Amino acid sequence: MTRLPEFSRARLQSWVEEGRVQVNGESRKASWKLRSGETVEVEPAELKPLRAFAEDIPLEILYEDESLLAINKPAGLVVHAGAGNESGTLVNALLHHFESLSTLGGELRPGIVHRLDKGTSGVMLVARTDAAHRNLSAQFAGRKVKKVYLALVMGHVKRDAGRIDTAISRDPVNRTKMTARLEEGREAHTEYYVLERLPHHTLLRVLIGTGRTHQIRVHLSQLGHPVAGDPLYGAPAAPENRPWLHAWRITFTSPATGEEVTIEAPVPAELEAWKQRLL
Repeated sequence: MTRLPEFSRARLQSWVEEGRVQVNGESRKASWKLRSGETVEVEPAELKPLRAFAEDIPLEILYEDESLLAINKPAGLVVHAGAGNESGTLVNALLHHFESLSTLGGELRPGIVHRLDKGTSGVMLVARTDAAHRNLSAQFAGRKVKKVYLALVMGHVKRDAGRIDTAISRDPVNRTKMTARLEEGREAHTEYYVLERLPHHTLLRVLIGTGRTHQIRVHLSQLGHPVAGDPLYGAPAAPENRPWLHAWRITFTSPATGEEVTIEAPVPAELEAWKQRLL
């Protein structure tokens, strides 16, 4: 990764599987452990252009008006196409169900104003028109959109409430991660409130004033309480194969009506069942 930073991890892994990465002239599996003195040769494949296309994927609509949609995104659904994720995306589903979406996000991201991580479930806003997209983007940039998450974290959080203001940047060693341990980075603000204390976990209500990549996961891990089921940031992997993190509520001003709108996404059944097993 450090020698070929222009290519994604997923792209490099695909080349290993295709036999395009050789060690001393022989194809090896990704699990092969390099020895001192071995020579690695990579034959890059031409990158095919990514595209968004309509797919008949079910969507749960929580709210709809002439300017926007609010979608209840399930965990496991990628928002838009990327390396290794061209099909089965939220954008592909939107293109199937709706004739008109905003174009400001480009061909790969029609309607997309903000995102949720693949493993995070919950409410997401989608712009139907360019005017609505500009309006919503201004609300997000001006921190006028209130986003509330529910997070089940490892261990007992001592304080009933707290705030984390540490800047977030890309981890220089593991490029799939973000970190709050460097002096540099983009400002990030996270508030948390204890909702319930379990024997070995704590359920939190989390508000974010900024929308940095992996923000909640990074900040809670820095606090010493990683989100349950999030091995990337220090928690054991879970059978559910996702973090216990849910975008529960969002409050914003509708570009169409000018009225304040609050939308809630029900907590998924698998998260409720997971929590009950921990009681």
